[in-house]
Amino acid sequence: MAATGFAAQSILRRVVPSFLSFRPTTHVVGDVFSGTNLILRTPLHPSVFGICSLPQAIKGDADILLKGVGDKNTIEDVKRIVELAKRASLRQEVLHTDFLTPPVLKESMLVLERLADLKTVALGGYPEAERCRLSVGHPEALTNDPDNVAALSISGNFSFQPCSHGDFLGAILGTGIARNKLGDILLQGEKGAHVLVVPELSDFLVSALDKVGNVSVSCKKIPLLALEYEPPRTKSSKSIEASLRLDAVASAGFKVSRTKMASLISNGDVRVNWSTVTKSNTTIKTGDMISVSGEGRLKIGEISSTRKGKFAVELIRYL
Repeated sequence: MAATGFAAQSILRRVVPSFLSFRPTTHVVGDVFSGTNLILRTPLHPSVFGICSLPQAIKGDADILLKGVGDKNTIEDVKRIVELAKRASLRQEVLHTDFLTPPVLKESMLVLERLADLKTVALGGYPEAERCRLSVGHPEALTNDPDNVAALSISGNFSFQPCSHGDFLGAILGTGIARNKLGDILLQGEKGAHVLVVPELSDFLVSALDKVGNVSVSCKKIPLLALEYEPPRTKSSKSIEASLRLDAVASAGFKVSRTKMASLISNGDVRVNWSTVTKSNTTIKTGDMISVSGEGRLKIGEISSTRKGKFAVELIRYL
């Protein structure tokens, strides 16, 4: 999965002595999009190695850091996470984001690892989690993996009425919970599903969720170690394309006509790296994840040029 290389990892860079007295606390932030303006009296100078301190970022260098963001669709989200990191470092506490999509998580980790007096940990509940929460704090405050992900088991008789990932997601969101409060949903076949969620909403879901589709369900908390999951099954193929347009590559990967794929794109049924794309001529690159409603997911592998000026594209289809 896209977040495999980042989940269950911590990034620790050299520590610049803090100006503040050390009062470690832990604070859970339900909304990472709120911010406060902080002013530091004594600025630090940039490191010759390109590693900034958080005080530097507070004084305006955050914009410089964001110039290195490769996925421009994530800039606003990454900027808010940098603001969260600034507050965590200056207040000597640990703060948590909600669940992040893989592109936002990846770009945030790449930016935050350049900040000296900060430690970050990404956790999604299990090693191959796709959606993860990011915890940030001063290294002296963030000494252990945070307990910021809870697991629930949703069970019912799905033998005669199988439910999809979308059915479980729709039922959970129908209780009023926002999407960014939910992590991955792990289908368990006829038994139901295991769901990752922010801990503060686990009790609410246990009491509020009573039906998925037309199936009555019960919901209970389970330890993270009780999660049941399997690595995704994939099938790889190669296609020779005249261009790297989204409609051309996706139609080859999902084995549908280009006309149908163009219609799906214009209707808003296609996402690239978890963002809806409505232009068929969007350029695709290695590492992109293409999701099509009703068709599944496709990851773009290695892309190479042929002697005739075309493109040999590796297509990794999730089964």
